[in-house]
Amino acid sequence: MRGASRLQAALLALLSPTPGIAAPVPQAPHAVCHVSHASAPDLERLRAALLTGRFVAYEPTSLRVVNGQPTRADAASIRADLAVLRPKFDSLITYDSVHGAEEIPAIAAQLKFRALIIGVWNPLEASEVEAAIDAARRYPHLVVGISLGNELLFAHRIEASRLAALAAQLHARLPRLPLSVSEPFHVYNEPGIAALLGQLDFLLPNVHPAFQPWFHGASSATSAQFVVNVVAGLGAAFCGPLLVKETGVPTAPAAGGFSEALQAAFYQELRQRFPPTRTRAFAYFSAFDAPWRAQDVTPVGPARAEEAHWGLYDGARAPKPAARELPALTSPPARH
Repeated sequence: MRGASRLQAALLALLSPTPGIAAPVPQAPHAVCHVSHASAPDLERLRAALLTGRFVAYEPTSLRVVNGQPTRADAASIRADLAVLRPKFDSLITYDSVHGAEEIPAIAAQLKFRALIIGVWNPLEASEVEAAIDAARRYPHLVVGISLGNELLFAHRIEASRLAALAAQLHARLPRLPLSVSEPFHVYNEPGIAALLGQLDFLLPNVHPAFQPWFHGASSATSAQFVVNVVAGLGAAFCGPLLVKETGVPTAPAAGGFSEALQAAFYQELRQRFPPTRTRAFAYFSAFDAPWRAQDVTPVGPARAEEAHWGLYDGARAPKPAARELPALTSPPARH
């Protein structure tokens, strides 16, 4: 991919910034522009949602995963979740299309959410893909995209070539709808991913300052600027829309240096440094705390306590300072 080596150097430089200063990302001289498979009207709906909407990454509070087996989320609980979110958020990114998530599109439409990106947790499972396709066809004015998996390449659960083939198959069935995959930002520059990038209409990277070695000695301004710089680097090599799906700060445990105040400060800085445009925006991560995730094994190792505390609302749906301080929505009312 043209410009890949320069982008790689820029992203690597971000991993060890000077204390208090987030390193700038040099721009690649020529961005690689892939021809979008999505129709112009559908891509325009996604761009409009990036510019004037507010996205949040959402998993139902009633969902549990025990020993790798998910329980089914309850429809009444999903409705209660989304009713809490709606005054502050009008756009959702999900992780699953089944296990109760089939109820999300209908409830979101009833509550006048304006945009939904449906996540397919395991795109190798036909029933999950079919559920996402069905939702996209039933709610064409709500569903603005589909994401195949979450960190599948990072966790080595699938090869990039296989994921590219699955994306091509989905494009054949939903030729108008924008399609993406979600990975940690550095994965988009790994060898052998060019064919997959050629199938994507937009990017959904995960960009976590909290996972960088310098994080605990850095200011919220540095952490926020890191996200901005990573997005600039990715945008230098991909011309389609880019929505950061995951970025944020956990609110616990305190022993790890995390707090609700730190989360709120990070988002305050990020809003100032990363105003949304039609091609670049970020989602809040995540909607609610998930206590079960404290025992969930991650792709990079054992369970970590902070994984349970990414929410802007706690597990009982009470808002934390980061949610309470969010400015009022300015997006137009949704029409479905």
